[in-house]
This record gives sequence, structure tokens and C-alpha cells, in this order.
Amino acid sequence: MTAFLRGILHGQYEAALCMLGEAISGCPDEHWDGVIGKYPFWQVAYHTLCYADLYLTPNEKDFVPRTIHPAGWKEFDDEYPSRRFTRDELTAYVAICREKAADTFAGQTQQSLEGPSGFARRTFSRGELHIYNIRHIQHHTGQLGAFLRRIDPANQELSVLRWLGSGWR
Repeated sequence: MTAFLRGILHGQYEAALCMLGEAISGCPDEHWDGVIGKYPFWQVAYHTLCYADLYLTPNEKDFVPRTIHPAGWKEFDDEYPSRRFTRDELTAYVAICREKAADTFAGQTQQSLEGPSGFARRTFSRGELHIYNIRHIQHHTGQLGAFLRRIDPANQELSVLRWLGSGWR
């Protein structure tokens, strides 16, 4: 059962990250700073990747901020990041998260999935944390996709983020 569940979770991470990557690559340069709610497009994408990366870590104390987190934990704690990030940086971050997801699910056991999330503010199991994280990625990917559809409804490349059932396209 655990191998089956690991495969499902990994497939859904792959699909969610692929769709996020398509939104990032599909945003025209002139709309990179376009506002979604009160945040620029790039910041919504960055925030999504930061938490995907964080929650793929076994627990909070093991998370080591990367070079894409120039202010360290402040990138997570403050409302606004320390600087603006480029499409290339965020595309590379998608690849990092994708690789981390593969590594994470290679080592998950029934015991680890049933155990605590590893994050004090997430008081559910590690397995549920993965579903929570996938929902978070997909929520913000939906925001990015809706933004892209609004800026040019006639452009088929922007108007549809292709839905993936499972896995990377």
C-alpha cells in the first residue's frame, strides 16, 4: 500500500509543479510584475515554490534556506521577499522542487506518512501535509492561470493552462 500511495502523491506533485512551471514560463515579460490580489505575478510563484520546498523537507529544523532565499528565513516570515526574482530563477526552482519531491517519495514509509508533519503549525500527519502542499501549489497555480487568461483572453497559449491528471508532461 505504501508504494502505491507514494506513487500517487509523487504523481500529483509532478502534475502540480508542471502546471506551475507552465504558468511561470507562459507569463509575458510585460506582465511579470502584474498584480494578483496585492502581489506581483512573480511573488505568487516564488511564495508557492518556497512552501513547496519547505514542506517537502522532513521537518522545519532540517530545512536549509537556499541561495534563492537570500534573506534566509525572512523570505518565509516577511510578507514581501527581499528582492524581485526572474523567470529563469523560478523555472530553476521548479526543477529543484521536482527533484526534491522525487527524493522525498523515494524515502517515505508507512510510518513516516502516518507520523507527524514535522511542522509545529501543521498539526496533521506527514501524509496529509503532502496533500495540503499539493493543494497549496494548485491554489496559487490557479491564481496565476486566471491572471494569464485575463490579460489576453484570445491568446490560446495564455488562456489555458492544460490540466494534468498525474505526472510531468
